[in-house]
Amino acid sequence: MDLPVMPPVKPMLAKSVAKIPPGMLYEAKWDGFRAVVHRDGGETVIGSRTGKPLTRYFPELVAQLEAQLPPRCVVDGEIILIRGDHLDFDALTERIHPADSRVRLLAEQTPASFVAFDLLALGELDLMPVPQRERRAALAEVLETVEPPLYLAPATLDPEEARRWFDQFEGAGLDGVIAKPLDAAYAPDQRVMFKIKHERTADCVVAGYREHKSGPIVGSLLLGLYDATGRLQHVGVCASFPMKRREELVAELAPLRMDPAAGHPWAEWADEEAQASSRMPGATSRWTGTKDLSWVPLRPERVIEVAYDHMQGDRFRHTTQFRRWRPDREPASCTYGQLDEPVGYDLADILGRASGASDAGGS
Repeated sequence: MDLPVMPPVKPMLAKSVAKIPPGMLYEAKWDGFRAVVHRDGGETVIGSRTGKPLTRYFPELVAQLEAQLPPRCVVDGEIILIRGDHLDFDALTERIHPADSRVRLLAEQTPASFVAFDLLALGELDLMPVPQRERRAALAEVLETVEPPLYLAPATLDPEEARRWFDQFEGAGLDGVIAKPLDAAYAPDQRVMFKIKHERTADCVVAGYREHKSGPIVGSLLLGLYDATGRLQHVGVCASFPMKRREELVAELAPLRMDPAAGHPWAEWADEEAQASSRMPGATSRWTGTKDLSWVPLRPERVIEVAYDHMQGDRFRHTTQFRRWRPDREPASCTYGQLDEPVGYDLADILGRASGASDAGGS
């Protein structure tokens, strides 16, 4: 491979802001695996956000990328998995598997798609120093005839349209809007763009904690919600605490510690059958193949309010943010029923907008 921009490339990142800023290029924020594709003739490399290769996990995409992308190019985008009219991040994570036979089977059963939203190189040209508006125009031109499972990401210059996308697209599994400065060069691993994500709050039961990597202080609180059968399900973690507060929490939570864990709702967390029928901490990681054994069970008696962006099935998609303790709430009242359900939206309608928005970068 001999390209003007060689792998690995860590993609340009975004910093969170509360409102959609004016005067930028706006795109939906896709919920998948960030991927930078390098193609040089018959050689294709798909790099992850950290620069590690994803190529072997998506053989069906490699074939499509080589069939539809320009012969020599570097494209930034997102690997997504479409299930019906929604994105399915859970199914996408299952695609990361060490066994080649399993990878091939999943490529047939749950094929992935690729949404392109930036062009870093074309032919002999290094486009990273080129302004965003020009890179977008070039991308729209070279992908004008692209077909599924490859897509050109819809884009707009209209902030009002971006606000409508922010409200509507969540129902299809997207989690916000990205705003890109029109004159910005491509800056690998730097937070040059802006992301505007949904934020909601929920009251959750604190049922345990994991220790911090630096020592015996609280690293993250383990959160639970009661389902319709009255079973406490592990739904995510809250980890937004200063170091001093992490130390204080150990003493505050000490009276709730359960050692041994008999009687705890997640006492059977190490049992694979129990993991299959209920959400508990300590499940096998798709990425490492190991279990996290280091969590401290607590009597599920305290409630906190956390902020979250959206749900992935029956759990929080990302780490939640601490808002306040809720001594006025009973743990039993912390159920899934309090969570907002986004209005449904057909993903095909979103991806179909790309052709109509292809001129956004050239204005």
